[in-house]
Amino acid sequence: MKTSYQIADKKDTQKLAEFLSQEGQLLLPMLELIEQADLAIDELIDVMGRATVEAVLLMSAEQVAGPRKPGKKGEEVRWYGRQGGVVSLSQRKLRVSKPRLRKKGKGRDLEVVVPAYEALQRDERLSERILSVLMRGVSSRKYKDVLPQMAETVGLSKSSVSREFAEASEQALKALCERRFEGVDVLVIYLDGQVFGEHHVITAVGVDSQGCKHVLGIVEGATENAVAATGLLEDLVERGVSPERKRLFVIDGSKALRKAIDTVFGKGNPVQRCRSHKVRNVMGYLPEHLKGQVRAAMRATFKLEADEGMARLEKQAQWLQGEHPSAAASLREGLEELFTVNRLGLSPRLQRCLTTTNIIESPHSGVRRRTGRVSRWRNGDMVLRWVAASFLDAEKNFRRIMGYEDLWQLKADLNRIGNEEEVASKEKVA
Repeated sequence: MKTSYQIADKKDTQKLAEFLSQEGQLLLPMLELIEQADLAIDELIDVMGRATVEAVLLMSAEQVAGPRKPGKKGEEVRWYGRQGGVVSLSQRKLRVSKPRLRKKGKGRDLEVVVPAYEALQRDERLSERILSVLMRGVSSRKYKDVLPQMAETVGLSKSSVSREFAEASEQALKALCERRFEGVDVLVIYLDGQVFGEHHVITAVGVDSQGCKHVLGIVEGATENAVAATGLLEDLVERGVSPERKRLFVIDGSKALRKAIDTVFGKGNPVQRCRSHKVRNVMGYLPEHLKGQVRAAMRATFKLEADEGMARLEKQAQWLQGEHPSAAASLREGLEELFTVNRLGLSPRLQRCLTTTNIIESPHSGVRRRTGRVSRWRNGDMVLRWVAASFLDAEKNFRRIMGYEDLWQLKADLNRIGNEEEVASKEKVA
């Protein structure tokens, strides 16, 4: 038995468009065409898709000028043939044949816009799609490779993609910098830095009383840059993170960050040094054969009560002093702040989240993944735009921190510290 096939010709789009604009049961002919078009399914999809768009344009034109009547010129707005056009889809741009309408009379400025065509030309969705794809690690130079390869589509150049992304990421940076936090009870603020080529960025991520994470802000500058760190925290205060409320700050050990916290939020806020940073810093001064032993000893002491843990680390520093004085000095530096959370008496699960900057380093890894294909950072503005867009994209997948059920313990401790400071202040005045 001979098998017959129906091949959808791209030249038939106008006829299909006219048919679809008049018939509502478009699925029935589509079913028959799909069953008979085994060898040309991609072309069929392309033709039907374009025909559907052109049908919408025809119906929109009819709402303006009325149905076409052969031999009659029409009323005030007349049909004036067809012309080529381009509409924006979610992933690409598509060439179509669109109706042309003109007002009655002679002269210029008589063209009448087809409402549906004007709407389809807006490219907000295209910008959003480009931003979404680039945030998943696709270089602007390779973006065209992930676009559907369909006939007569309009190519997107590298410069076009870059412009679209620049606009979308600029909006992301603006949205991040304008966030308000008056209604958010931020209990914990994590501060950490990241390097992009020659540029440094400090990021602040907060955790509220329900355990939800919020990207609070970013600023260009290294964590050792006191001006940049202070500027970031002052900006948070301006956007609603009140300095009147006591909070736990988790930092990488930077003295500039520590100073900025005291300057902006006062000296009464508990500060926890990141233990992961401390371990890495000490390991950097040790030979390979000692790293495993010292690392294990440090991690074991972190599980002890604050006083006992500090005593054990001091003994470890004394043992290292003779052969490795730099490692011993690094171990002693900021020793008390390594056990801040231990003194608060929180649950083990909650302590685990509050003793390192892993909460902020996790989205940092997402930022690195999303920016990994960028080979040249032209300026700080470019860096901030990429970081803002990356963080906001990563924030969509944020979950509540581990042990969030016990955050009431931390809130109670912070309230107690605030009350004690207030009482001491009143007694001092009296």
